[in-house]
Amino acid sequence: MKKETLYEFSSESVEKTEEIGALLAKELGDSDFVALVGDLGAGKTAFVRGMASVITPDAPVCSPTYAIVNEYTGDKRRLCHFDIYRLADEDDLISIGFYDYKNCVMAVEWCDKIAEVLPEEYYLVTILGSGDETRKIKVEKIFN
Repeated sequence: MKKETLYEFSSESVEKTEEIGALLAKELGDSDFVALVGDLGAGKTAFVRGMASVITPDAPVCSPTYAIVNEYTGDKRRLCHFDIYRLADEDDLISIGFYDYKNCVMAVEWCDKIAEVLPEEYYLVTILGSGDETRKIKVEKIFN
């Protein structure tokens, strides 16, 4: 696997984290996969909210922690936002229909839990920091 760093930012606010998410969304194709990694409260959902502002404007993005997946449909594209924190293994992915989602931008929180089943090409968003700390956000393209 090769990695190409696309962005490295500091974010002092939710709004800045959303702006960085929007920046990435402008580069995404209709079926790209975005893997998000970070501690609880790091800003993964805020990042996805920024992505949604470009992909599916006006979508009321919220954390899919209990729903596991939220789908947002825009005029031209669809965003499927997963939170797999509560899933235990690949059988759980199968039971929620994870592999059936096609033709949408997939934004998946807690992807470090499913590293062995990530696609061959994807974007990796790592967010370090939580609470009142300034976040360090790194966006990488992972490919063969």
